[in-house]
Amino acid sequence: MNKPLKTIPKFADETAERVFWEQQDSTDYLDWTTAQRVVLPNLKPSTQTISLRLPQHLLDSIKAAANSRDVPYQSLIKVWLQEKLHSQ
Repeated sequence: MNKPLKTIPKFADETAERVFWEQQDSTDYLDWTTAQRVVLPNLKPSTQTISLRLPQHLLDSIKAAANSRDVPYQSLIKVWLQEKLHSQ
């Protein structure tokens, strides 16, 4: 038994829309059973800056490895972390 859907109101700005959706159940306005999965290929994942303390000799070794591969050392660290995570 499907309930009738409510009409989504017009919003003055994004802030008003955000406040509205924080207080409402979207299932009253949308039929999620007809939703389709969307791929956003140009969307970049958000990143967060962290502080990581490493012994100087380890950092020097990482920088040397990155230099031999002609990539920034931070990028090489991210690649290595990702590889290690997927290998477990």
